[in-house]
Amino acid sequence: MGKLSCSFLLFKGSEYAATAALPAAFSDRLPHFLVEPEDKYIVKNKPVTLTCRSTPATQIYFKCNGEWVHQDDHYIEHSVDPATGLPVMWVTIDITRQQVEKIFGLDEYWCQCVAWSTTGTQKSQKAYIRIAYLRKNFEEEPQSKEVALDQEVSLRCHPPEGVPPAEVEWQRNEDLVDPASDPNFVIMPDHNLVIKAARLADTGNYTCVAKNIVARRKSNSATVLVFVNGGWSTWTTWSSCSAVCGRGWQKRSRSCTNPTPLNGGTSCDGQNVQKSACVATCPVDGGWSEWSKWSACGADCSMWRSRECTQPSPGTGGKDCQGLDLQSLNCTSEQCPQSECSPFLCITLQPILSDDFGLSATPTEDVALYVGMVAVALCLTLLLIVVVLVYRRKKEGLDADVADSSILTTGFQPMGIKPSKPENSHLLTIQPDLTTTTTSYQGTLRSRHDATAKFSMTNGPLLDPLPNGSHTLHNGKLNPDPAEFVSRFSTQSYFKTLPRDVANTSYGTFNFLGGRLTIPNTGISLLIPPEAIPRGKIYEIYLTVQRKEDLRLPLAGCQTLLSPVVSCGPPGVVLSRPVILSMDHCFDACLDNWAVRLKKQNYEGTWEDVLLMGEELVSEPFYCQLEAETCRLFSEQLGTFAVVGESLHMGAAKRLRLVLFSDAYCSTLEYNIRVYCMDDTQDVFKEVMQMERQLGGRLIDEPHVLLFKDSYHNLRLSIHDMPQAHWRSKLLAGYQEIPFYHIWNGSQRYLHCTFTLERLSLSTCELTCQLCVWQVEGEGQSFSLDFNIPVLSHQDTRAVDSEFLVMDSNATALAGPSAFQIPYLIRQKICSSLDAPCPNGADWRMLAQRLKLERYGHFFASKASPTSGILDLWEAQHFHSGNINQLAAVMADIGKQEAMIFLVSDGDC
Repeated sequence: MGKLSCSFLLFKGSEYAATAALPAAFSDRLPHFLVEPEDKYIVKNKPVTLTCRSTPATQIYFKCNGEWVHQDDHYIEHSVDPATGLPVMWVTIDITRQQVEKIFGLDEYWCQCVAWSTTGTQKSQKAYIRIAYLRKNFEEEPQSKEVALDQEVSLRCHPPEGVPPAEVEWQRNEDLVDPASDPNFVIMPDHNLVIKAARLADTGNYTCVAKNIVARRKSNSATVLVFVNGGWSTWTTWSSCSAVCGRGWQKRSRSCTNPTPLNGGTSCDGQNVQKSACVATCPVDGGWSEWSKWSACGADCSMWRSRECTQPSPGTGGKDCQGLDLQSLNCTSEQCPQSECSPFLCITLQPILSDDFGLSATPTEDVALYVGMVAVALCLTLLLIVVVLVYRRKKEGLDADVADSSILTTGFQPMGIKPSKPENSHLLTIQPDLTTTTTSYQGTLRSRHDATAKFSMTNGPLLDPLPNGSHTLHNGKLNPDPAEFVSRFSTQSYFKTLPRDVANTSYGTFNFLGGRLTIPNTGISLLIPPEAIPRGKIYEIYLTVQRKEDLRLPLAGCQTLLSPVVSCGPPGVVLSRPVILSMDHCFDACLDNWAVRLKKQNYEGTWEDVLLMGEELVSEPFYCQLEAETCRLFSEQLGTFAVVGESLHMGAAKRLRLVLFSDAYCSTLEYNIRVYCMDDTQDVFKEVMQMERQLGGRLIDEPHVLLFKDSYHNLRLSIHDMPQAHWRSKLLAGYQEIPFYHIWNGSQRYLHCTFTLERLSLSTCELTCQLCVWQVEGEGQSFSLDFNIPVLSHQDTRAVDSEFLVMDSNATALAGPSAFQIPYLIRQKICSSLDAPCPNGADWRMLAQRLKLERYGHFFASKASPTSGILDLWEAQHFHSGNINQLAAVMADIGKQEAMIFLVSDGDC
């Protein structure tokens, strides 16, 4: 069969494809595809177009999934290739989502182009048509991390399933992370993001972004927090010694800034301040050496001698020697080469030179010397006779046992001055009525003569008359008028420095039986043991607590006031044994954390360190017994005292007392809450209570104790959890703050913050809230305080019972046996029984052990009667709470007959 001019193809189902005749010159060529169909993705419901282009071809068609595409679904174009002149056929078809979904799950949908020529057929590559999608949920999302500086960070991301597979990119704070521009970032083939070395700038929110032709998905953000752990800077150089002379303290510091902790990094571990004991070299004032020998007499009839400032030489800022380093003196005529001395000068100088300067003397000069010596001896004899006569006359006219009230300003030494005017005699010889035991003496001094007729012997065995007819105070309480006391002594020079605060002053008149002074509700008392005042002497003694801001106690460096400032006196009183001054303190009583000193004010008003606690010397006039909240000072001198501490490290803490007050009642919308932060001592608490009583305040909760540490951080106070429907705060800031040094210095009596609240309705009569108090940056202690406050409406004008201090009903001054728990006679028996050493140890040492006072044994051992010191301290500790039966049980345990103390009758005491 020959060639036909036209050809045809029978399609399945009698369908025909496009045909065309080829020129004879190209009839022997196979079709060649210029364009083949490519893979396509159907997005949503949009159909895709497949294209096929072939030359030379007489027929071209598509076959999808093994089936021919209907002729009507083809779009055919004819053209001629300008380069070869061959005919070109261009065929396109559209594939819809429904066509692909028919075989979804069975096989992939594909299409292929078939081109025919007279020589044969050619098939194009297969084009796969897929339905594109991207699921919403990531298979793995990045997680937040906190990493240290320079640490490697890996953020994982597995994108959602999709067709075509999703591409992944990373964002930081919505900005694209580009590894090409920042090599610190690497995106791994598994889509994870790696930060090679974390920097502070790398802190942020990281998001994994997955996208394809269908959609774009974002993961949840992962926060990467790059923190910096704090590092210590180098120590500063040691500061200069706090003491100008002798033992002191020096410190050095470092800061947590190398680097500074950031983003929650750990703070530096350890102390930022170190303190060390130091000894400052004391200034040495210069001293003169001995004068040199006199030189030979010169031509000018003079000689000289010299000395040097070398014994010792001035050093460490000490003063130079004062005075002349060169002296000259005229010579006698015999020694002068050319004498110009007058006869009188030569006669008077010769004895001096011959005696003092080792110069030879002639017989004439010896006569002058002897005459001068006799004259001096006669003058001295006459002077001595005059002094003796004057002394004997005064001796006859004065009674040596009469003491004058002027001792309050002259060292309180008993004086024997007899008044010259009868109208002033009452100042020296006040004679109270001593005929009954209820009478108490309130005068300053007492005469020991002309009183025998008035003295009653019915006061008990312990009030025996003193030798030579002298008498003592009566037993019982002293109830002097403090106002009269202050007024009476206001003209005295020493009392001019004392505050006229009668509420914080007590005084009494005492003799050898001793007694006690107490300032109520302050924890301050003065115990005057028996025999502390010499027999035959009567002293009027006062006790007062000073206002801190009036004294302006000098504090250096990190020093802080730890106690009230207490005065007892008059100063200069002669005592036979120590008195015991008790006062509160406000530190943790751990001497490992503190350097605690006792300061005393001298006569000039200057404060001096007289005792370093923990290093007391029994030979000194002061000794301190430190308890948890009280300091008991054994003192052989009266004066003004204060306890001052300097923290040795940041573990040291002061006790603060937090006290809350509110308005007694509220007739307006505003309501105030006052929070006081004060030293935890009773005297300050009493003062705040008295002030709030005057203001009409109301105590709304029990006082609370806060440990305030030496951390240089302030104290913050804030109120939270108020019912917003009824109350609101009028403060602009979220908290109030008290500076650290205002609290730590301790020189201010009290500090407080006022929170002003506003109720939204006058009918609101109750407030519930929470008060938070803490020291900044966690260096101190923090706690919360809940309280309820009934708020009276404006219609209720009833007085609110402010439960202030329960006033101390005990007398402020007690003299004689009534001031002590242990009867005087029994006390003497105990001392005589226990003072002597006992082979089996049943002596004062066992008493101290049973009373838990053995750590002060070396102090008691230094006293003439160790037992007396122990009993004095027991009296000071247990005046209000002492149980004499317990002391009797201790004595019984030791094996002494004085166990029957509590059975001794008053007649025996």
